[in-house]
Amino acid sequence: MTTLLIADRDPNERTGISWLVSTCAIPYDEVVTAGTASDLFRALEGARPDVVCVELDMVPKEEWERLKLLTSQYRPTVIVTTAEATFERAVQGIELHAVDLWVKPQTPEHIRRVLTRCCQDRTIAREASEVQTDQYGSAVSYRSLFLPLETPGRGFQLMLLQLEETARHGKLLTFLETYPFRDKPALLPLSDVIVCLFDLKSDSPLASLLEAGKRLLMDWEAQHAESLSLVLYDTADQTLSLHQKYRYAVEALEIRFFKGYRQISVVENKVNWAVIDPFLTPAEQRAWIDMLHDGDREQVKQWMYRQFLHKEEPYPEPGLLRIRLTSILAQVRRFMKSHGLDEGALEDWYHRVFETILYTPVLYRIVQELLLFIYELLDSATTNREGARLDIIEQAIRYLEENYARPDLRLKEAARHVDRSPAYFSSLLTKRQGVSFRQLLTTIRLREAERLLLETPLSIQEVSERTGFVNANYFSKIFKEKRGTTPRSFRNQKKIDKS
Repeated sequence: MTTLLIADRDPNERTGISWLVSTCAIPYDEVVTAGTASDLFRALEGARPDVVCVELDMVPKEEWERLKLLTSQYRPTVIVTTAEATFERAVQGIELHAVDLWVKPQTPEHIRRVLTRCCQDRTIAREASEVQTDQYGSAVSYRSLFLPLETPGRGFQLMLLQLEETARHGKLLTFLETYPFRDKPALLPLSDVIVCLFDLKSDSPLASLLEAGKRLLMDWEAQHAESLSLVLYDTADQTLSLHQKYRYAVEALEIRFFKGYRQISVVENKVNWAVIDPFLTPAEQRAWIDMLHDGDREQVKQWMYRQFLHKEEPYPEPGLLRIRLTSILAQVRRFMKSHGLDEGALEDWYHRVFETILYTPVLYRIVQELLLFIYELLDSATTNREGARLDIIEQAIRYLEENYARPDLRLKEAARHVDRSPAYFSSLLTKRQGVSFRQLLTTIRLREAERLLLETPLSIQEVSERTGFVNANYFSKIFKEKRGTTPRSFRNQKKIDKS
């Protein structure tokens, strides 16, 4: 009997998922719902669900440790949902060892696919007990893998095979069933991995297993494009059950996070992950703020490479590195908001990167995707800054064109109008227009003075007053200096030209 628990504050969400389970014939025997944190805890302890779909936002901070304890104690398959894709929610999902994180609204097809896979996995783990017998007569079964005291591990070597696209494991199983092993293994296919159990008679079983693994990987790649990862497990500890060996081997599959696919990992003992602090220190946060503000691509790249690539054993626990990556993404998010980049295509890309960090099985790909995203943000921020600078100049020019008649108009006032310091505004104006503030203002005043001289009968004194010059003499001096003639001569010459 497989039980699903749906815990969500929104009754429409609970009803919708329940309806989807029944309509799509997802093979859960019982569906339990909870609308509050208290209901969730009672259901976990009472119904002992196999699969739990829990809304993270419904669990108060003071109850978080209790939820972690209960999921650790009863070990359901956990799916977490949230209304916001944030660093905090990602960390919570990782702490619960969630198999998926749904950011609302989630598509019915994705919900159906994940719930179906979780149900199938739990059913296999609990009920599958069909015995397979290898050519040497060794009886092994799924029960051997999942029940602690079912089968002694002495004499058995394990090979775990996993494709990058686990949905194609049917093709891999067909390949293994016809593969010419020297020592034919028992094959136990699961939804996310295929287990090969060898009963080797060699004096050096691990060496024989490694030789078989290398040959198998080479033959698979010669015929298929799908990326394959292998874990070979053997230990000198004769007291381990087959179940314990399987658990250690499954944990060792996570080594692909660092090595990638098309690799063979040999594990002779339990994987001991290095413990690291996954959160950025205050100094690291400041470093990221500075790197993003400066737009220094190379510095960002080198920081990421030092932190995440070229790792050596003992490797950090992958979940902790995912938390560290989301901690970096949180700083990137702050940069996006401060530069107005949290919308449109960049916002969509941010959510894809968030999911990449949570689910992509290879660290190198996560780093590359995050770097590409950051580079695009830096380019967009630069473009926005350039556009903003141009806007500032346009605003300033319009302000001068509206206020040029005021003799007391100064740089300080124009800078205040565009919300910039006088020094910065003056520097930007010179860079963009090639002239100083005083030169630009004089050009605008003279252009208007020319119009008044040609189109109106105003006196030279009146023209000078309307264009912001302190007196007629100063106006005439500047006009002759810039135009090569006096205002009166300019007016008379234009009249002659027209006649």
